[in-house]
Amino acid sequence: MSPSEMVRVSGMEDGKRIESRILEERLQGVVRDGARNVEVDACGQHGIGGRLWISEQEPLHVTVRGSSGQRLGSLGSTGTTVEVFGPASDDVGWLNAGANIVVHGNAGNGACNGMAQGRVYIGGNIGSRGMTMTKQNPRFSAPELWVLGGVGDYFAEFMAGGTAVVCGVGAQNPVNVLGYRPCVGMVGGRIFVHGPHEGFSQADAKQVPIDDAARAWLTENLAGFLAAIGKSDLLAGLSVREDWQCIAARGPFEKVGKKRRAVADFRRNVWEKELGMGGLVGDLTSVDRSPIPLITTGELRRFVPVWENGQHMAPCQSSCPTGMPVQERWRLVREGLIDEAVDVALAYTPFPATVCGYLCPNLCMQGCSRSLQRMKPVDITRIGKAGAASRAPKLPPLTGTKVAVIGGGAAGISVAWQLRMRGIAATVYDMEKELGGKISSAIPGSRIPQDVLDAELARAREVLPHVHLQQRLGKDEFAQLKSDNDFVVLATGANTPRMLPVPGKELARTALEFLKSAKSGTGTVGKRVVIVGAGNVGCDVATEAARLGAESITLIDIQTPAAFGKEREEAEHVGATFRWPCFTKEITPEGLVLTTGELLPAETVIFSIGDAPGLDYLPDDIAVERGHVVVNDIQQTTDARVFAIGDAVRPGLLTQAIGMGRKAAEAIVEMAEGKRPVSDTRKMIDYARVKLEYFDPRIDNFQDLGQCGDACASCGACRDCGICETICPQAAISRREVQGGCGFEMAVDADKCIGCGFCAGACPCGIWNLVENTPME
Repeated sequence: MSPSEMVRVSGMEDGKRIESRILEERLQGVVRDGARNVEVDACGQHGIGGRLWISEQEPLHVTVRGSSGQRLGSLGSTGTTVEVFGPASDDVGWLNAGANIVVHGNAGNGACNGMAQGRVYIGGNIGSRGMTMTKQNPRFSAPELWVLGGVGDYFAEFMAGGTAVVCGVGAQNPVNVLGYRPCVGMVGGRIFVHGPHEGFSQADAKQVPIDDAARAWLTENLAGFLAAIGKSDLLAGLSVREDWQCIAARGPFEKVGKKRRAVADFRRNVWEKELGMGGLVGDLTSVDRSPIPLITTGELRRFVPVWENGQHMAPCQSSCPTGMPVQERWRLVREGLIDEAVDVALAYTPFPATVCGYLCPNLCMQGCSRSLQRMKPVDITRIGKAGAASRAPKLPPLTGTKVAVIGGGAAGISVAWQLRMRGIAATVYDMEKELGGKISSAIPGSRIPQDVLDAELARAREVLPHVHLQQRLGKDEFAQLKSDNDFVVLATGANTPRMLPVPGKELARTALEFLKSAKSGTGTVGKRVVIVGAGNVGCDVATEAARLGAESITLIDIQTPAAFGKEREEAEHVGATFRWPCFTKEITPEGLVLTTGELLPAETVIFSIGDAPGLDYLPDDIAVERGHVVVNDIQQTTDARVFAIGDAVRPGLLTQAIGMGRKAAEAIVEMAEGKRPVSDTRKMIDYARVKLEYFDPRIDNFQDLGQCGDACASCGACRDCGICETICPQAAISRREVQGGCGFEMAVDADKCIGCGFCAGACPCGIWNLVENTPME
């Protein structure tokens, strides 16, 4: 729908008032569908106009007719305007977070209670406890309340920020426009008052002069307020500077009132004077009754803070099959070391741009802490794509250990790359003349620019020796490779397409054959195509079929399609449709026949139900189960000198194949050095430990790498921000350099620390952990 189109939402249905919850859901629905000009016919429903999360670039205007209930515009967001042509009930703008609210009449009690941002315009009077417990984030505009008339009792109670303007025009009490006991407990903000009042809490607030800056602000914004409520004719009468007063909160050192009695004085002159030494149990014990401090330090603390820097994996790193420390790359970006940040990836994958930038479904972004708070995850593809320009790293000397890698696809190149980075000679043996496997031969060019793929394969060729087998690998050839090398890695992938055992299957094509022919420029396809198997590979087939001229493309599956992410989006973009559950009966020259008897007309039928590895070259002592090689947690087969990775072990993503290669390489390196392979046992940091309140949730698109780096929460890795040191009430935390110049640590002085947990509560990265104190005996 057009954003300018007026959309009406009614509070009545079939002559009956609908619940507030139902009205809110319908209002959210039309906004979600694109409406930006909405009129609500209200019948006393609560919360109208609140919780409508939109972009500031798409302003939303909600007009309310009829009777508005409580909490009008509560939890309103920036970009939303709520306008009521009449009075409003209690709690207008409750917890408002940015909405502009206009009420052409009176409002009830609790207006702007807890408001943090936005403006509320009242064209009449308000009830009691208006502008109470407001707050202000210095990063955003201060909240504002404008009242044409007067306010009720207990106005600005515990007000902590923002500005209130009380004009006193037509006030319900003309001799006291501020009501009874205003400003009690006020600790922040200011109030402009026009008209007589009977005073305010002098202990918490004070009258201050209206300087030129305050005068200019009031004059400029007063005109906007009066125009919004249709009372611009009052501007001249309200523009006399001398008729206004300004009330501001007292600072913490200006508060007046009774002096508090010291605890020691109370114990000596009240407690012991009345009850005797030791109080109620003084006559029952003779132990030392000298007072223990109420707040303890050292071994008496119940809890102690522990700086756990780097002891947990960040969710992004934990989610990435290659184990790439994504947060470390963004740290380098924040420090201006862009090239170093890009090159970090080469220690984890030979394909930083091909996979991280284009082909990966970005599991790290799916696991990003920001995603759980409905914030946009940091865009790793920006730094991934830059990896195409990275040069091959400097190679260490060879150690003498030799490894044969059978298979030149993503998994094989990954393990060979990792081994060579650690000084082990790894030779890739493959049936093809060029390295790359399915990345080179089958993945559509629409998924990745050819120049990026060429650059990364060229870099791999610089590092890795490659042997073109030119013949099928048999048991004897495998035995010879094992004899000539210290270790062998199976990375042969899965290149035997699976076919359904149905009549006419010889009329169908396989996804692998079709994708290879399409990429080589020899592929052809009919106008109508049916694809059996609606996974991501099936989606690649669909996009390529559309490129080659197919006009009708249908993907069928026996279950809910497994396709997701960019592959499915692109298939749907070219017009492909998905159907399930569908079971194939036979293939005929007319198309595919389902078990229901329905014919799906097609000139081309393509099977995309997976590929199986060819493992007939393996000896009997290497276990195979259900057509795949059996491995342990370090990718080792039942032969201790043979490892297996990639689709030969189980079907998966490119990043999973690359991650298996890295894991196998690490195990081989340790075994070659006479060590026992040990996996990384770190657990992922608990999401609850990471504080995202420091970040702007409104960012929809990152503009550059710098903004990405700033938005990264650096989960589990200290950002050296100093918040813990600053917030500690006892100054017990200090930063100190580690000997040898290899970093820093945050240290705790146990004699000062009271175990309050402020450091753990404030740390944005979740580094500090508050643990129970267990003093040594």
